[in-house]
Amino acid sequence: MGLNLYNSLTRRKEEFKPLKEGRVGIYVCGPTVYGHAHLGHAKSYVSFDVLVRYLRYLRYSVTYVQNITDVGHLTDDADEGEDKVVEAAKKEKKHPAALAEYYTRSYFEDMDKLNCVRPDISPRASGHITEQIELVKTLQEKGYAYEVNGSVYFDVSKFKDYGKLSGRSVEEMKAGARVEVSPDKRAPVDFALWKKAEPNHIMQWPSPWGMGYPGWHLECSVMSMKYLGKTIDIHGGGLENQFPHHECEIAQSEAANGVQFVRYWLHNNMVTVDGQKMGKSLNNFITLKQAFSGAHERLTKSYDPLAVRQLILNSHYRSPLDFSDAALFAAYSGYKKITETVMAVRKRMAQAAKGKTGSKAAKGKTDSKATKGEIDGKMVEELKRLREKFEAAMNDDLNTSIALSVIFELVRLANKLLEEGNATAETLNAIDVLFDRLGGEVLGIVKDEYPQAGGADDEMIDKLVKFWVEQRSEARKRGDFKLADATRAELDEIGIVLEDKPDETEWRRK
Repeated sequence: MGLNLYNSLTRRKEEFKPLKEGRVGIYVCGPTVYGHAHLGHAKSYVSFDVLVRYLRYLRYSVTYVQNITDVGHLTDDADEGEDKVVEAAKKEKKHPAALAEYYTRSYFEDMDKLNCVRPDISPRASGHITEQIELVKTLQEKGYAYEVNGSVYFDVSKFKDYGKLSGRSVEEMKAGARVEVSPDKRAPVDFALWKKAEPNHIMQWPSPWGMGYPGWHLECSVMSMKYLGKTIDIHGGGLENQFPHHECEIAQSEAANGVQFVRYWLHNNMVTVDGQKMGKSLNNFITLKQAFSGAHERLTKSYDPLAVRQLILNSHYRSPLDFSDAALFAAYSGYKKITETVMAVRKRMAQAAKGKTGSKAAKGKTDSKATKGEIDGKMVEELKRLREKFEAAMNDDLNTSIALSVIFELVRLANKLLEEGNATAETLNAIDVLFDRLGGEVLGIVKDEYPQAGGADDEMIDKLVKFWVEQRSEARKRGDFKLADATRAELDEIGIVLEDKPDETEWRRK
């Protein structure tokens, strides 16, 4: 069975077949950079990271585009209110461009910690103003857009398929439209392509209609077309973006080009916190930095970022994810179990290689000929079964929860062999390769390298870390918190995490 994905446009699972054989173009709506990334961002971008990883595992050549929205996203998605970046910049007393730059760096820092692969292209809305103006001009020339007082709107009545993604009719949209809709619009459902800027609006550019800035929906059409073509294979984003954002993208793109915009639409579900929708007004809004550091009242400890990743993988991308400290702790325990098993396998391999060859080979998979001994035929079949079960789960609309259960089956198998103590190096190598491919290459929770996994170096590191923890404790007792913080930061750089308890400081490897 090939890869089957749930297409939000057709509302059914479909076998994935790219437009060009062997090549896939993916566009995912990136963040609006006016604050630190939160758990909702993690749910979305880990989900699509797994999609990209799995397509590459299947040997597709993937071009992954994920934009950065630094202008045009208004506080009210119905084309009203103030630009979110500009509003946040006023509160933080920063230039909007400086604020966007700061939170863009913060976003990628968090995504790196979650082990999300960087997009091949990360275009910014503010860097594609010329292309956005050209698209608006095209829509005007084709009769799909109209200008009023320096703003340009898309005439939804001219595009007969409007609503095909969300399943909403134009009549329903009109009935549910806000009362305070802009009087410039011919109809409440029409959406802004270009907005007139007031003189004091910092983010504005010259256009045929006067000084202004692009509408939120415009950027994604322009950037996806520029880097992936008029028709793209996969467009992803959060379920909350299905309407109006993605609906409007379809309308303006297909109206301008006369061809299908996206072949497969994928949407991830939302994050709830203890059963409630996550939101700042409910005081349950948790940023990724808070989750990693434990600096939130709902968290009892700091968490390894990959424990957050594992929590997300526990649920299907189309299902809501209920976040709680207990759920995250359980995910952390599972992640720790996988990590410890992988490290134990590699340590045993290193010991076997050293015993046979006198060398310090760190990982058998980098030199499978370092030791002798054949892998048992039954073990070959068992590993094949696990791989096929994993692939079947991923082929069924990226069912990561079942795929993760396969990793735990591999954990149990590996631990059984380690306890028996008679596994050949080739058997351990085959298990490590499977951990690496399924747990690392696809799911992103198994690392290529762990800090000094195995050998006498472990004992030396333990002694050194213990010494520095004691020195830091003494510094804290005498009130030298600057030195204490510096020590924590230095240990963090080498992969050691400190956790201060009431009576002592505990440490662990990342």
